[in-house]
Amino acid sequence: MTIRRLPETIVNRIAAGEVIERPASAVKELVENAVDAGARQIDIILREGGRTLIAVTDNGCGMHPDELSLAVERHATSKLPDDDLTHIATLGFRGEALPSIGSVSRLSIASRPPGAEGWEIRVEGGTVTPPQPAALTGGTRVEVRDLFFATPARLKFLKAERTEMDHAVNAIQRLAMANPKLAFSIGDGERTRFECAVEGELAGPEDARLRRLAAVMGREFADNALTINAEREGVRLSGHAGLPTLNRNTTKHQYLFVNGRPVTDRLLTGAVRGAYQDFLARGRHPLIALFVEIDPQLVDVNVHPAKAEVRFRDPGVVRGLIVGGLRHALAEAGHRASTSVADSALGAFRPGPGMRLPLMPNSGYGSGRVPPGLAEMSEQYYAPHDGEMSGLPGLDAAPSAPMSSTDVADGAANYPLGAAQAQMHETYIVSQTGDGLVIVDQHAAHERLVYERMKSGLAEGGVKRQGLLLPEVIELETAAADALAARAEELAELGLVLEKFGTGAVVVREVPALLGQADIAGLVRDLADDIAELGGAHTLKEKLDDVCSTMACHGSVRAGRRLNRDEMNALLREMEVTPHSGQCNHGRPTYVELKIADIERLFGRR
Repeated sequence: MTIRRLPETIVNRIAAGEVIERPASAVKELVENAVDAGARQIDIILREGGRTLIAVTDNGCGMHPDELSLAVERHATSKLPDDDLTHIATLGFRGEALPSIGSVSRLSIASRPPGAEGWEIRVEGGTVTPPQPAALTGGTRVEVRDLFFATPARLKFLKAERTEMDHAVNAIQRLAMANPKLAFSIGDGERTRFECAVEGELAGPEDARLRRLAAVMGREFADNALTINAEREGVRLSGHAGLPTLNRNTTKHQYLFVNGRPVTDRLLTGAVRGAYQDFLARGRHPLIALFVEIDPQLVDVNVHPAKAEVRFRDPGVVRGLIVGGLRHALAEAGHRASTSVADSALGAFRPGPGMRLPLMPNSGYGSGRVPPGLAEMSEQYYAPHDGEMSGLPGLDAAPSAPMSSTDVADGAANYPLGAAQAQMHETYIVSQTGDGLVIVDQHAAHERLVYERMKSGLAEGGVKRQGLLLPEVIELETAAADALAARAEELAELGLVLEKFGTGAVVVREVPALLGQADIAGLVRDLADDIAELGGAHTLKEKLDDVCSTMACHGSVRAGRRLNRDEMNALLREMEVTPHSGQCNHGRPTYVELKIADIERLFGRR
């Protein structure tokens, strides 16, 4: 076989296959050119999902006739004045988009710079027609007709019209999120699919960005977004992240921008998973938009012709910055939960005729003891004291005296989670706040508090332990018992002291003090399952969240346990000062807050 050079038309079509994969790719390239040209308004029209027409109109700087001729040649660009690929300050820079589009479609570009006449150039299947005068008020208008007519095989692989339009809208939304001071619109000529105007001059940069993010990700994101601001080794991170209780079952709403460029990078997915690992159940993902500003020399954007991927010189710094910034913001959020929790509760509420709410006042107390962690909270916040805290009666003590209306009003006004009024179904605490009410899941809330205490104790040198008066022997499968015994030292650091006891059994001698009267046998069996899932390649410290979460679940006040008012209030006060207490270890909300306005709407008062 003889080696020969391919014809220029074939070379261009091969290159086009790398740059223009579908109509959305062409839309992205053309709109990026408009952004680089300084446009303030960019309008896009697609017909039949972009198959028959893609039209992009902008009010940017425009091009002269000789520039039009160069623009449709391969690797001709105005964006690398110094030929330096290490200092890329524009979205485009490769000079491949327009010639690639022109080689597989019927392309026309009309442009008019300020103070000059308008000109138009046409390219059909790679064949260029000289520029001709054109009527245009200003800026540039690009029309792409019959996309992929020159490459029928690629045309066959396009999806349904709606699917292709969705991909194009998504590309525009990403660019709109990165450019809140630009106006965008995209539609099919009859119906607008997405539109966003320029924010007013009074809106600050952060406000403008959040409003633009809300236009794409929904108003509830803006209502429940945490502000991210962090910097490390010259790399700056900003943006917004949703509260853990606002989550989705896919990573669709997780966006990363590097120096204003929308990118797709697995680094973001891993960093977000690491930051939210204590707060979300498996299969749930937070809503996030993060903006990284970094020295162009420290990031390579010339990785793929589509420019959707980047490579960082030191990815560890960027990942650490993202994880640290997210964790700091989540800690600052304290006990806050998303407003979508209350919206979901109101949406599910369907009052019927004669319906009664079985509120159970705390007039009596069941048998047994509250776990020591909850009793300590009661001592700390509600026991009468003279400089030092004194003891609080346990569950066997006399019932609390009813609170006066003045006490209720004071408690509701002074605390974010209000003053406890009743326990419902021995599972939910009902609290009155200054402008509504709060319903708390006592088990979920206490589980988070115990979990955070265990993590704090471990960070300070070890979880406090208490010895069992009678060591408990627990029978297990031989493999499970051997696995637990092999991890005995690591479990001891977490407060659980056990050792092998014959064949197929372990004996537990000490447990974490926070667990109190927990189901030791159930705890050990669940831990054995956790260790089996971890396998031998991981340590328990690496999977601290799973192990501590299992322990906390067994050591928390259970649903069905009746509490007195002091104990309920103690739980509320501890939630207010504990980070992440708005959701349990499994990502579920620990409380629902209803404002007076919400309640009035339920009863038709407004």
